[in-house]
Amino acid sequence: MAEITLDHLTKRFPDGALAVDNVSLKINDGEFVILVGPSGCGKSTTLNMIAGLEDITEGELRIGGKLVNDKAPKDRDIAMVFQSYALYPHMTVAENLAFGLKLRKHDKATIRKRVDAAAETLGLSPMMDKLPREMSGGQRQRVALGRALVREPSVFLLDEPLSNLDAKLRHSVRTEIARLHRQLGTTMVYVTHDQVEAMTLGQRIVVLKDGEIQQIDTPMALYERPANLFVAGFLGSPAMNVLQGRLVQAEGLALELEEGLRLPLGDARIDPAWLDREISVGIRPESLQPGAAGPGGFEAVVEVVEPVGNEVFLNLRYATHPLVARVAPSAMPAIGDRLAMTLASDRLHFFDPESGRRLE
Repeated sequence: MAEITLDHLTKRFPDGALAVDNVSLKINDGEFVILVGPSGCGKSTTLNMIAGLEDITEGELRIGGKLVNDKAPKDRDIAMVFQSYALYPHMTVAENLAFGLKLRKHDKATIRKRVDAAAETLGLSPMMDKLPREMSGGQRQRVALGRALVREPSVFLLDEPLSNLDAKLRHSVRTEIARLHRQLGTTMVYVTHDQVEAMTLGQRIVVLKDGEIQQIDTPMALYERPANLFVAGFLGSPAMNVLQGRLVQAEGLALELEEGLRLPLGDARIDPAWLDREISVGIRPESLQPGAAGPGGFEAVVEVVEPVGNEVFLNLRYATHPLVARVAPSAMPAIGDRLAMTLASDRLHFFDPESGRRLE
């Protein structure tokens, strides 16, 4: 069993800075979990505590049911892939793959068997005699993955392994990692600040901010039901539109943004106790679409048009309030056009503007 349990894990650095604050999390055997958040949120520090590279200030860490707080990294049955490839430049691919096994005194037959199996899995067999400098970034990252793979660990820990690759290679290696997890069924914990990696790779995502867990859920559940304003704004590209104003009743619900300016919310439903109170309304870009004015309809000025191939991002302004819409690449409006827009009132998200928490 490679179940990982973090029980009220806390990390304070010698200067008193709190990096991870009371994090509790259970990662099931064979699960692929993503730790995601902005720089400085504590995701890499959490991963390093699992790896044994950072001491734990408070709390307990168990791997496979065994308390490992004081165990050295080599005794935790884990393998780690770092942001940098960390390959030995003077060694061939085969030598890089085999090096860790040689240090652990495995016999030659076992080393050969594991190295060949990892090379076959990752498509490295034709380049076993190459040096790292003769390979592309994606190939080098696959060697780094292979070096972890030959260990046959209970847990894989990956710390932003794709951040040094270009967009095309990121997609290629991301697919490789997903395939590898399906094939091996090994527990994987993956750190990234890239929400695309998080949404496409993870079975569950842990969103962190300032060392605290904000929400844990499946990728689509996080996207469709963010627990607070931070999660709502962090996941999604372009980010969710968030407007704050007073909730009023005016031929249906409306958000009074300022004196004389109301955004119609159509037949959106929210607890009536929030009427005549300040509230934050979140609108995903795909929930804003060009259309005739009606319930949930309004006019906005087109400021920037961003065609990205299979979709177009419209940067709009409703009075002084910016909005972004994601639309199909049909006839595109011109900058400065006044465009009739409608919002999907059943896809709105409501938040308490003070606490940031989601309102049902």
